[in-house]
Amino acid sequence: MPTPFQKRVYAALALVPRGRVTTYKQLAEYLGCRSCRAVGQALRRNPYAPEVPCHRVIASDLTPGGFMGRRDDTALRRKLELLAAEGVRFSAGRLAEPRRLHRFKRNSR
Repeated sequence: MPTPFQKRVYAALALVPRGRVTTYKQLAEYLGCRSCRAVGQALRRNPYAPEVPCHRVIASDLTPGGFMGRRDDTALRRKLELLAAEGVRFSAGRLAEPRRLHRFKRNSR
């Protein structure tokens, strides 16, 4: 059973449209949370995937970050496949098109 914080993370992530990504930091800031890691831990426990698309969250340096609590090649390959299916591409390990970053609107909370 997700915690109230986890539910808030999943609801906010549901605002990120297909073909766009956000960062752990942007998601944390939108939620008024000071911890990107707490957001990452909530996503690691996401029982609603793929409806709640945790693959759409990347690191602030525009690298893929982790996936399902892992950073190994298999997990990252799966994350990159899911993003590629939505048109999100990475080049040299970084987001190829920064315009794909979703910006949360303050009043959309």
